[in-house]
Amino acid sequence: MPIELWAARLERPLTAEEDAAMLALLPPERLERLERLRQPEKRREPLCAYLILCRALWEQYRWRALPPIRTTSLGKPYFPDHPDVHFNLSHTAGAVLVALSDRPVGVDIERIRPVSPRTMRRLADVQTERAFFESWVRREARSKRSGAGVGTMLTAEEPLQRGEQFYELDTFPGYAAGVSTRGGGPPSPLRRYTLDEIT
Repeated sequence: MPIELWAARLERPLTAEEDAAMLALLPPERLERLERLRQPEKRREPLCAYLILCRALWEQYRWRALPPIRTTSLGKPYFPDHPDVHFNLSHTAGAVLVALSDRPVGVDIERIRPVSPRTMRRLADVQTERAFFESWVRREARSKRSGAGVGTMLTAEEPLQRGEQFYELDTFPGYAAGVSTRGGGPPSPLRRYTLDEIT
């Protein structure tokens, strides 16, 4: 199966009813994490990421509910009851990105925002915010695919390894995004939604 991708642009806050309906979809460990957030408005992006994951699983497999999710010791999520179905989620201010595949996959989406010149040079050796976030997205997607953890992202970017692919994604204006895989082909066309289309 090629990599299947879903993205949503979140242009407004969630209503109380939408928030409650999305919370009901979450696995218990994710629900506990979100309930610890001191600012309820910070729940919108992770909630919408799980809502898109539910939609993706329905469209791809006709699953009516989110199966149990576990995480590896380094935090990579997986479905223990469905080891042949791989997924990955990413969210940033105002947008979410979800991938499904039959092999390990990693995605990242980042809103392009101000970054100090010192940080751009130190972490990516670039001079523009767009270039910085394109580098960051490559590193994070690759790290999430491999399950290596975020510690690998703070070092110099390594060249792609044999069999490893990275694809930049054109999601929404003002965002950088990409998907990482190993041994797969290019992803299927990205499905784009607005918040009103997914709620």
